[in-house]
Amino acid sequence: MFTKLLIANRGEIACRIIKTAQVMGIKTVALYSDADKDARHVAMADESFYLGGSAPSESYLKGELILEIAKRSGAQAIHPGYGFLSENADFARQCEQAGIAFVGPSADAIDAMGSKSAAKIIMEQANVPLVPGYHGDDQSDEVLLKASKEIGFPQLIKAAYGGGGKGMRIVESESEALEAINSARREAASSFGNDKLLIERYLRQPRHVEVQVFADTQGNCIYLSDRDCSIQRRHQKVVEEAPAPGLSDSLRRAMGEAAVAAAKAIDYVGAGTVEFLLDTHATEESNSFYFMEMNTRLQVEHPVTEMVTGQDLVKWQLMVASGSELPLSQEDVRIHGHSFEVRIYAEDPQNEFLPASGKLNFLREPEQNRYVRIDSGIRENDVISNFYDPMIAKLIVWDESRPRALQRLVHALESYQISGLKHNIEFLANIAEHKAFSQADFSTDFIERYGDTLIGANLDGDNSHEQNGALAFAALYHLCAQKEQAKLTATNSQDPYSPWGQVSGFRLNRSGMHQLSLLDDEHEVQHLTLSQIGDCYYLNLNDQQLTLSGELKQDLLHAEINGHKSKIPVSREGDDFTLFLPSGSYHFRALQTEVVEEQANSEDKLKAPMNGTIVTHLVEVGDEVEAGQGLMVMEAMKMEYTIEAPFDGTVAAFFFQPGELVSDGALLLEVTAKEDA
Repeated sequence: MFTKLLIANRGEIACRIIKTAQVMGIKTVALYSDADKDARHVAMADESFYLGGSAPSESYLKGELILEIAKRSGAQAIHPGYGFLSENADFARQCEQAGIAFVGPSADAIDAMGSKSAAKIIMEQANVPLVPGYHGDDQSDEVLLKASKEIGFPQLIKAAYGGGGKGMRIVESESEALEAINSARREAASSFGNDKLLIERYLRQPRHVEVQVFADTQGNCIYLSDRDCSIQRRHQKVVEEAPAPGLSDSLRRAMGEAAVAAAKAIDYVGAGTVEFLLDTHATEESNSFYFMEMNTRLQVEHPVTEMVTGQDLVKWQLMVASGSELPLSQEDVRIHGHSFEVRIYAEDPQNEFLPASGKLNFLREPEQNRYVRIDSGIRENDVISNFYDPMIAKLIVWDESRPRALQRLVHALESYQISGLKHNIEFLANIAEHKAFSQADFSTDFIERYGDTLIGANLDGDNSHEQNGALAFAALYHLCAQKEQAKLTATNSQDPYSPWGQVSGFRLNRSGMHQLSLLDDEHEVQHLTLSQIGDCYYLNLNDQQLTLSGELKQDLLHAEINGHKSKIPVSREGDDFTLFLPSGSYHFRALQTEVVEEQANSEDKLKAPMNGTIVTHLVEVGDEVEAGQGLMVMEAMKMEYTIEAPFDGTVAAFFFQPGELVSDGALLLEVTAKEDA
């Protein structure tokens, strides 16, 4: 077994690998970029080395430098995690040539599965079921358009050397094909350095079911349960569970055996995942599942397999990489209970899931135990950088059955509290509580189908009661915070008993009154008037009389509203504060001066939605454009975003050219409205 391991990754997967290495008595070497110099994985490792700038190309993708560091540190093995160099055959080959173990499959196996088109040919020879499509080397527009027409619609155009939903487009008709091909090419080239595409028939409402395989150098290969990853958005997994619900024993066995056949076809070694599309409309007797791709690495969702098998897959990886046999045979594999994983992201579900970056100024996680696990590389006050995937953590739960595990998930999400940036916790909770999900009635279009109810604050569509309650708690918190600050000010003053240093609504010959202005999540200003008698406040809110009282104890508001007592977690950053109520988190800003509400400026749509790079201009200066027409394309976090015209008009100027970096909120171009032209 190795005595020192270098982890060529960052964030939660680096921390995850370090934990297992520590249990096994293996010393760890971490790597870091400028953005990660104070990161959690750096603090956890025995030693760490600086790579370079924050961009992956300047740090975590510098294979030669990473190998040099491995030699210098005395590491005998490199674990690539997932992403970055984990499926880079050249890097794996360089490790082999340098005599350093690559904790993963051989370079040849990565090559075989690295091209989705080449993988299809291998799988066809191994009698693994395939979806009809084009996987050829001729990538000319003419050939691709001809193949597209022959395959039929709907169809999926995707990067041959890709993953994570990058370079992937659904095409519904022949007229959309060329534009989709060009867009997918650009994104594939940007994300993977290769613009080769393949085209497949698109199955409507399939399920995404994958099988965890493991193989050693002695020729043993087994499958360890299956996982359902159908809950996706933009082809990226959001919720995963094991085992996949609703599969018959015979279907489960057939998929497992097909996955092993796929692994054996390329002499696979280590942890891998064979992904299938399951046709929900097929009968048990027909071909109901089709090979999609094989991921030659550890998957993000591997914890759910660990929870139902009781095995540590990172430990298995290190054992196999050091030459040991698999610890179990196929007959020894036991599946017990059910597990869910959700990916908690810094993103804005209300704004097309745009990734968010910034400081995580408040973090309270659910209590971890045998039922609840959290894999994270983030701590409170860490910064989510725009250079990397915006994942905050993975929340994993387990219990004896799917309903009980789902109940665990709902409760854990209610206990997860984050503020400082946008996140998807409430969105995940809405999925977990959705009736169709609880009944395992889903396919890969689940989020698209139920998007309005999942993204909304309340599944019943009426959340006015919750909003009123949030306003009442916000008013009480603000007054309690003012009182606390006033006490502190009075303590430090020469006259601590002066009524002018109090916030009791003190007025000569008048009853106590408080005028509050709070800016809510919808950017609307809520003007509230409260009267005060003693320690109680009285608020009229939408014809409802509320009696409020309470006090702040650190980050808990001990509140009483109309006789109902509760403890509300709260975080504060300057004038901004967040309340974590049972119905969700609510964000407010206390306005210190009178604020005039601004109407949404249509020109905001011409501003960069986040930090990124300009890819191309779709029109030219002087062109007349219509509302909704694409004007330019920008890339952020390896995803393309089209900036659209907010109104009819004429393009007056571009302020950034293709290839230039832009900051969040920067005005990208000027469009003169038609009536002003």
